[in-house]
Amino acid sequence: MATRLPHFPRLTWLAPFSLLAGCTGIPDGTEPVTDFELEPYLGQWYEIARLPHRFEEGLACVTATYERHPEGGVKVINRGYDFQEASWDVAEGQAQFIDEPTVGRLKVSFFGPFYGGYNILELDDDYSHALVAGPDRDYLWILARQPQLEEATYRSLVERARELDFPVDELIRVEQDPSVCPDR
Repeated sequence: MATRLPHFPRLTWLAPFSLLAGCTGIPDGTEPVTDFELEPYLGQWYEIARLPHRFEEGLACVTATYERHPEGGVKVINRGYDFQEASWDVAEGQAQFIDEPTVGRLKVSFFGPFYGGYNILELDDDYSHALVAGPDRDYLWILARQPQLEEATYRSLVERARELDFPVDELIRVEQDPSVCPDR
């Protein structure tokens, strides 16, 4: 009789490097935002673009929602739609600040004591879009409060990521059209 393995959602987007305990670094030569405030950052963000990773492969309509966790820290809910499977992939985790709460640098876990870095490298004054990196240059996301981001703003964020030596030619634009994203 075959043993069935437990199902783990692919969208535990920090899972590949959070399995490496202590992988809460920040890419060399980058700095997290300062004067960060958690309250305006909370809520839903749309993934506009990302570097490719197996754990998000084929997912569209991806969002990340941040809420205060009842036991402290931040509750993280990542959600993406797999059109091939016609289903939502959802992962829930928890984040905590690495430094002071005024520095946009957190550690996120989807698997118990294993954490991955979440580094906010750019953040608009009104918290409408952000450039977020993992512990190295293999992980990069462009996030926005709306499903679409003005092209000039997108290009500006891509250019900033290029200046920081991220492989921006590999960025994947994420489908966020409300007419094709179910349950929006």
